[in-house]
Amino acid sequence: MPRSAASPNPPRSASASDVYFEAVLEPGGPSFMPTQIVMVPLEAFEALGGKVTKRVMGTLNDYPVRLTLMPMQGGERYLMINKDLCRAARVQLGQRVHLRLVPDPDPDFVEVPEELEEGLAAWPEANAGYERLPPGVKRALVQHINSAKRPETRTQRVLNALHQLVAGRNPIRPLHKDM
Repeated sequence: MPRSAASPNPPRSASASDVYFEAVLEPGGPSFMPTQIVMVPLEAFEALGGKVTKRVMGTLNDYPVRLTLMPMQGGERYLMINKDLCRAARVQLGQRVHLRLVPDPDPDFVEVPEELEEGLAAWPEANAGYERLPPGVKRALVQHINSAKRPETRTQRVLNALHQLVAGRNPIRPLHKDM
């Protein structure tokens, strides 16, 4: 995975917890999921709380973000910036980006899409299954639903997830034929 040169401007804080830094958007991420990344300078990582902080929120070029500090060998950290976020923040590979980050006060927060919210409210067994999921799986499920391009696909993904939740299965894996 490529490593960025440290920002010429060291991270700075506007308040006790806001951390500002610049970095280059570069290709990277785990081998099974190549994406775009921003390397987090060690000083910024430490100012955010070090190893106790896993989730952060703030802005990427003034666009609001909620992200995970991903670990690398050697203790470095990076942020994965998916293509949708790149488009929304109007950034592209090789571009220097400006970040303002703070530790996420609610690291387990997941913004549930309206269709899923309605399905969970109507089906208590599915809601119980959803509540048992770890936050990372909830975020992956929401991303899976939100990535659908057509409304029909989105609805089908919600229905599949609800059935999987009732069956006690991972909601983003394909349904088995016996259902």
